[in-house]
Amino acid sequence: MTRSHRRLYWSVAPTNLHPAVIAHATLGCALLPETTDSTRRTIAAALGETYLLAGRIEFFDLREPSTANDTLLLALQAAGEADDALLGSAVIAHMAFVPGWVGDRDAALERMIAARTYARRAPASAEFLAWLDAVEAECETRCGSTRTALHLIGHAEDVLTAGNEHPSPEWMDWFSPARLAAFKGNTQMIAGHLLQARETLQGALETMSPSEDKQRSVVYGDLAAVEAAAGNPEQSCEYASQALDQLAITWYATGMDRVREVRRALTPHQHERCVRDLDDRLYDWSTTLSVLSR
Repeated sequence: MTRSHRRLYWSVAPTNLHPAVIAHATLGCALLPETTDSTRRTIAAALGETYLLAGRIEFFDLREPSTANDTLLLALQAAGEADDALLGSAVIAHMAFVPGWVGDRDAALERMIAARTYARRAPASAEFLAWLDAVEAECETRCGSTRTALHLIGHAEDVLTAGNEHPSPEWMDWFSPARLAAFKGNTQMIAGHLLQARETLQGALETMSPSEDKQRSVVYGDLAAVEAAAGNPEQSCEYASQALDQLAITWYATGMDRVREVRRALTPHQHERCVRDLDDRLYDWSTTLSVLSR
């Protein structure tokens, strides 16, 4: 890793990243030029995993997509130094979220094609292949193609059911059948399939592990959106409040985005007591400061 690459990392480091993440990346940058062969590949792989974690934090927790994209580029370079095709695939798939979330379907699809190409070069687990389907499905959903997204999710479910002989890498700790169900419920909700979305999202909540607390706030937010769309403001506010309860324990910008979207959907009911109570929760001192400081 060259000095210019170290400067690029430190240009994005003054965010709210955990100091341990910054320290780990800094150490990797210092060690990499001093090593060769298998040791170099090992250090490069660890550095790539660190940059991938940093990019995930910047995109999902801090909602800084431009910064995340720069960090993920460094993760991709490190994966290349390690010649780790599966890690490269994971990095590129995460990079697809950046254009996907702003509706740039062509750019997102181009990155997903690249991610799938890299995955074919490695012994990818069924879980990893299903996750690629889920990423593409979320991008398609945000680009307005819910029918394509639901087809991709159905394929992912089939892949998980079939399984294969390859284990998932240790660093892949962000996906599970419950996460796939959460993806599906969100897409069903956006597609207007409210009954199915409610059932899917409730099932996702029931099967989530304790380690998936951040995602739980997103699912509560989606359930709140389902009830808002179904004309049930009281139930919507109840789910939104549960999302806020979770966010008070574990902050997650993506989860807060869901709650704010729900509040906008509840505008026709804003004079009802339940919505005013939600506003009191949504705009208390700590929550307001958390939102406006990011």
